[in-house]
Amino acid sequence: MFTGIITAIGNIAAVHPTAGGARIRVAAPGLGLTDGQVGESIAVNGVCLTAIAISADGFDADVSRETLRCTVGFEHGEQANLERALRLSDRLGGHLVSGHVDGVGKVVSAQAAGDNTVFVFEAPRDVARYIAVKGSIAINGVSLTVNEVNSMNFSVNIIPHTLAATNLGALTAGACVNLEADTVARYVERLNHFGDRP
Repeated sequence: MFTGIITAIGNIAAVHPTAGGARIRVAAPGLGLTDGQVGESIAVNGVCLTAIAISADGFDADVSRETLRCTVGFEHGEQANLERALRLSDRLGGHLVSGHVDGVGKVVSAQAAGDNTVFVFEAPRDVARYIAVKGSIAINGVSLTVNEVNSMNFSVNIIPHTLAATNLGALTAGACVNLEADTVARYVERLNHFGDRP
């Protein structure tokens, strides 16, 4: 489990195809892995991965074919938003993020709003139904608040600090991003559709 508060930007330093997908090396000198342990979960662009090797400046992880199929951000040289798993003693500054990406969205536009930037994203239909005004959304693993919703499009207002501390500042129209809807919305939908059937 994660908070959506990115603690470092790394990059995909190597990608090696495997029978099950790919093994990646993530260069992460600012992530603070001196106490890292093999087997711990680390979110990479919002995708929960298991570290199979750790050093002070990065880690290796296996990415399954399914994960590669339904997410973005694992090409060699790409920037990666990074967050280590939540500890019970940590502050929950964002919202609860599972690292299980619901789908890939696309940047429709990015416009300055004073010092901030308002991004409009298009979500896939099966993800858009979970997005609500004032609700939470994780974009490339970053916890954000939804400002407006219009059919399958939604907007977020991003402050300068978030743009500087994540890879969102490099996004332009047409770029693809990983989206994870608020977990609560998925459970509410399941409850509503389950009914009283045996």
